[in-house]
Amino acid sequence: MLFKSTKNMKKIIYALILPLVVVSGLVLASREGKHEASKKLTAKSLSAERKAASKKWEATPDGIKYKKWEVSPEGKKVYAGEAKIRKHISAFTHMEAVVTSLSLPPGSRVGFGVMVRINGEDYILSFGPEKADKNFTNEFQPLHSLKVNDNLIIRSHSVSHAPKYSYPIVSGDYVERDSTLMYKRALRKGGC
Repeated sequence: MLFKSTKNMKKIIYALILPLVVVSGLVLASREGKHEASKKLTAKSLSAERKAASKKWEATPDGIKYKKWEVSPEGKKVYAGEAKIRKHISAFTHMEAVVTSLSLPPGSRVGFGVMVRINGEDYILSFGPEKADKNFTNEFQPLHSLKVNDNLIIRSHSVSHAPKYSYPIVSGDYVERDSTLMYKRALRKGGC
């Protein structure tokens, strides 16, 4: 017999396994470090590419027009309106809104929406294009019952702007009237 006792055999097995565990741990740690480094490099290169593309676009007629709009009184007003609700957007918390108009500004291309006032500022509350499903029901149907001066509780994940509009555009993700849920945006399948 090579081994006289099971104690000696256990010691030898542990002595063989321990270095394997340590080496494999070091290999995995090294691999993750390289993976993180490559992620950072990729993110930096994408960021640099975006900045370069942005600079290139800013030199185009549309880019120049946009930059002028940003510093104009109208552009500053839109940005100030966005800033007023930024906390609510980031935290996805309730905002009290009053419907001011059932129609959007002429030439609007944001889909179905209404004009609302939140904390004294006017906003476009946009829900997107109206589509009927295969049963011919429209997810926005309850919203068609809104009236001017209706008080709403809304929540949104995003606010945007465009030089074409004199108002910030709030994405309508959740709407409640008189403690009754009127609309809640369905989560996209396969996405976040």
